[in-house]
Amino acid sequence: MRLRNNPRAYDIMKDNSDLVILDPIQYKSRFHELFLNDNPIHIEIGMGKGDFIYEMALRNPNINFIGIEKFPSVLAAAINKVNKKDKLDNLKFMHYDAIALTEVFDDHEVDHLYLNFSDPWPKKRHSKRRLTSSAFLDVYKKILVNEGKIEFKTDNRGLFEYSLISINDYQMNLDYVSLDLHHSPEMENNVMTEYERKFSVNGPIYKMIVSFKKEKENG
Repeated sequence: MRLRNNPRAYDIMKDNSDLVILDPIQYKSRFHELFLNDNPIHIEIGMGKGDFIYEMALRNPNINFIGIEKFPSVLAAAINKVNKKDKLDNLKFMHYDAIALTEVFDDHEVDHLYLNFSDPWPKKRHSKRRLTSSAFLDVYKKILVNEGKIEFKTDNRGLFEYSLISINDYQMNLDYVSLDLHHSPEMENNVMTEYERKFSVNGPIYKMIVSFKKEKENG
């Protein structure tokens, strides 16, 4: 469900420059200067209203988290929501399109990547827009560290099956898979998104953790 357009979205971003990275390209290969440390960088693509990434940053103060959202109105809603909570030094937001993230992150600059309840784009002609399509996997492989991991959750069976095929075609490692996350042992440490809390009663939550195969060293 997409939020109604907020005409003040960009103003809200500018007014919260302590939280929002307004010019992310300038930090390419230099995010340690932004966070003032050399801690690992974890990113969430399509962060929605920010519940998941805020909780992850709260639980993991020694990791730097960046929530990335393509839609300005959604990002504005996340900003307003997070502003009601305590500020976290290890959390930043960014307005950017995932397909262009090589403009923002240097090769192997990101340590971990999360995809939570991404738009399933159910029509076949829109399959290239799915965040687990080969075009996006190309981007993730470039910005993630060697053998970097992706955690993916969805309640959409079709998208989950598509993603399994996609990562298999890409010859990635399938490190973990659950066809009913909320009734699995991992649920104890599961951080839920707002969407997940609302709609998990309607059916199972699917999850996979995948990683890129180790790149061979030249020479």
